[in-house]
Amino acid sequence: MTLQTMTRTASAVLAAVALGTALSACAPLVIGGAAMGTLMAADRRTAGTQVEDEGIEMRAGNRLRDAFGERVHVNVTSYNRQVLLTGEVPSQQDRERAEQTVLAVENVRSVVNDLAVMPATTFTQRSNDTLITGKVRASLVDAKDLFASAFKVVTERNTVYLMGRVTQREADRATEITRGVNDVRKVVRVFEIITQEELERGFAQQPQRPAPVTTDPAATQSR
Repeated sequence: MTLQTMTRTASAVLAAVALGTALSACAPLVIGGAAMGTLMAADRRTAGTQVEDEGIEMRAGNRLRDAFGERVHVNVTSYNRQVLLTGEVPSQQDRERAEQTVLAVENVRSVVNDLAVMPATTFTQRSNDTLITGKVRASLVDAKDLFASAFKVVTERNTVYLMGRVTQREADRATEITRGVNDVRKVVRVFEIITQEELERGFAQQPQRPAPVTTDPAATQSR
């Protein structure tokens, strides 16, 4: 198994820097020093939840590695304690086992399992996915009517997953922008929809409802 959570984070940050210093605000949380503090301040999760998400990713990655070794390719992304699983596994049994393994990790409240039963992707495909992630983040930063740091972007086989605690308007706008990015085949929304009132009061009481997962039908063709 190749757990790419940290690798994808580092690659995406490098891609973002190449596109402009403004992109640093929308990169995933980086553990360590000032970078961590800056990103925490720009994130709609609490500082504690961001650290908790990092811990979930690490623990889940270790358990998957122990369970499967190197025979699966699984990416683990946690946002507000909801875990997204993407990648490829050899069988449906492995797919279900991976989900149950992650559900058993401490502090995980739900799992969105989008693992595909198929051979693992190539290095070339994964590099292309990283580039797509960088382009989507750049496009979100360029949009003056969005707070780009509210979104987490994951790409797998040209399918882009959008995560975050956002309003319905923000969700729709981010989807529209993402599906206009070159090489994006499909957009999957893994959002927690909040009201404008919740946004304005700064999530004093954060809801714990599972995020609705939807696939944007208008983004199923390559662009």
